[in-house]
Formats: sequence, structure tokens, C-alpha cells
Amino acid sequence: MKLKLHYLLFLLMLASCGGAKKITDIENASAKEVIAAHKAAAPNFKTLAGRVQLVYETDEKLQSITVSLRMEKDKNIWIKASVLGITIAKVLITPTSVSYYETIGKTYFEGDFALLGEWIGTPINFQQAQNLLLGQSIFTLNPSEYTATVFQNSFKIQPKQQMQNFIHSVFLNPKNFKIASETLSQPNDERLLSIRYGDYQTVGDQFFPSTILIDTSEKGLKTKIEMNYKKIDLNADVSFPFDVPTDYEKIQLN
Repeated sequence: MKLKLHYLLFLLMLASCGGAKKITDIENASAKEVIAAHKAAAPNFKTLAGRVQLVYETDEKLQSITVSLRMEKDKNIWIKASVLGITIAKVLITPTSVSYYETIGKTYFEGDFALLGEWIGTPINFQQAQNLLLGQSIFTLNPSEYTATVFQNSFKIQPKQQMQNFIHSVFLNPKNFKIASETLSQPNDERLLSIRYGDYQTVGDQFFPSTILIDTSEKGLKTKIEMNYKKIDLNADVSFPFDVPTDYEKIQLN
């Protein structure tokens, strides 16, 4: 069977990386094969320490922040945000809670994931936050519920039946089967989430994002987040210090 030119180019791209051995029939690749390759691309580590330059933009403010990021996979995500070398906030995320304090207004929060969803601009839990930071799909991809096709030299994964208020699609990078982009639209709630990834960097023999661009919109309120990883170290000894100063005021979300 003759391949069309764009399939041939796609095949050559896959042949240049390790993922080519997992999928040999590109045009007829099954959702099971593609999703399995994506899951296999998930980084395997115990701890991660990174430095991230983050730009956070809403309709009301624009702020550039230096972030120290630490992770204990599946257990803790720790963030220290600084401006000009001065700590302005710390965040500790576990599978069951989000804790946060900021030094300017001297306030803190301890509770569920509503705060994290407010920052990102869309509801999100621990596993989704971890996957987002690692270039993995934030939603569970079940081969029995999704289809996979070749589209513009990428694998496009989408539900066999899109629900009226949950329109989801994923594009996988053919070089490493990591996420190139992921979108979720909920028209009834006037909510849109778009996550795009730039080039991936290799740490050891694993792929990690270099750039993450997050755009969200809910009822006309827009949030943009750009994350640029400057450094990633794996399996170093890390701690997750988080002690709220005694004179800080606890805040509640409406």
C-alpha cells in the first residue's frame, strides 16, 4: 500500500526516535497503541527539583515570577514564588489539599482544590496538576472511549462521542508521544482550557517540557500562564518546608 506524502513524512519523523518501534503502521494505528505509547512516555522519577520562569496574566494584572518547583511524584508539589529574589508566596499541593501563604498581605489558605482552580482558571485536581507539569494528558485516556487519527503530522486523540458540554481533544508530539496540545471546551459553562507545549528537553533519557502555555476563559474572564523551565534535576534529596507564620490571617474562598 502506498503512503501519501504527509504519512511518509510522519513515518520518517517517527523513525528518528525510539517511539517508532511501538507503532509501525502509522495510518492504521489504533487508539490503544497510541495511548499506550503516551502513557509509556510518562517520566519515571522519585523527586524533581526545577526552576521555572512564570508569567501570569489576567484582565487585571501581569506579573513575572521566578518559581522554585519541587515534586515528590504522586505525593507532593511544592512551589516557592519569588520576585527580585524576595519570596512572595509558598504553595504545597498534596493529593487531598492545597495550602498557600503570601508574604505581602500576610494571608494564608488551607483547604481543597478550589484555590488551585481559581489560579489556573479551571477546576483541577492533584493528578491533573502533576500531569500538566510533566506533559501528560490531564484527563484519563481510555482506548475504548477514544479514537486516534493522523492529523498534520501529529496524532489526534478525541472521544468517539463528544458530549455536548465536554469537548476534549489531544494532539501528541510524534517524536516522543508527549502532549503537543490539549483543549477542553465546556460551552454551557462558557469555559475553555487550552494547554500548549513547546519543545521538550531530555533529562537523562526522559522527556520533560521546556515551555508550557496555558490559556483559560470562563464567562469572559481570561487567564494566561506561560511557564519556561530553566533547570530540572531528578532524584535529588529535597524537602518541602511549609510553615505559616503565626501572625498571618486565614482567608476563605466564596
